[in-house]
Amino acid sequence: MPRLTLLLASQSPRRLELLRMLGYEVIVKPADVDESGITADSPAALTERLARLKAEAIAATVAPDHPPIVAADTLVELNGEILGKPKDKDDAHRMLAALSGQTHAVHTGLALVYRRKTVSLVETAAVRFRPLHDDEIRDYVNTGHPMDKAGAYGIQGPAGAFVERIEGDYFTIVGLPLCHLVSLLQSEFGLPIRDQ
Repeated sequence: MPRLTLLLASQSPRRLELLRMLGYEVIVKPADVDESGITADSPAALTERLARLKAEAIAATVAPDHPPIVAADTLVELNGEILGKPKDKDDAHRMLAALSGQTHAVHTGLALVYRRKTVSLVETAAVRFRPLHDDEIRDYVNTGHPMDKAGAYGIQGPAGAFVERIEGDYFTIVGLPLCHLVSLLQSEFGLPIRDQ
């Protein structure tokens, strides 16, 4: 049976890899959304709103019979502060030092658009870092890994060694809650992983 095709409104190589891991064909079409003035009642709500905006922005540019569009947005929250992607190495170092020995929340908003219908949700997981030494933070920052990641780390890379424990869905922390994705495709749109 042919594989179901999804349109990914993201340039994240991690999200692309996860969708392919599930057996989907993926067309990558990153959304161009200016996030600077967008607000919400909470960091969790903000991720859902941004995911919806990205999915709907792509839907407005494609033919009506487009494949299901998948968009996601991930934010790290520590004590009410949003830690987005670091601006530079110093900012990455600051974020990681703040996360050291602390528990933080990772919120991922997920949105799907198909047949003129938009559905979305947000999933949150808790991550606790062990205490980090300044030199290991510096060494990690110098690898370049933190620079394109919310909170200045990716759990699926070398920073996985910083993680003492998690509560919740691992894939939410990576940036795409797979269980919810498949559930929405099936329950809201009647779509299996593979075409019938």
